[in-house]
Amino acid sequence: MENIEVGEVFTIIDENNEEHEVEVLASINMEGTVYVAVGFVEDIQAETEEDIDIFFLKVDQDGDFSPIESDEEFEKVSSAFDEILNDE
Repeated sequence: MENIEVGEVFTIIDENNEEHEVEVLASINMEGTVYVAVGFVEDIQAETEEDIDIFFLKVDQDGDFSPIESDEEFEKVSSAFDEILNDE
C-alpha cells in the first residue's frame, strides 16, 4: 500500500452515487490500520470563519477508503485525531 500524504485530494462516492472531492487533513496508523481525516475540498477552500465537517475513513490494504463501522472504533480514532489536530 502506498502512503497517503496530507494534502492529497481524492474523489469519493457517497451512498447516493454522488462524487465529492476530499482533501486529506491528517493520517494516523493505529494498531496496523491507517485512518485519515478528510474534509470536502470546497469547504476547505472557502474563506470562512465557520468550522468545516471532518470525516474519518479507514484505508484498506488496497489503498481504498472505507467507513468506520463500529462506534467503539470511531471513538478511538476520533480521540486520536483530536490530539493530533489540536496540537497543530
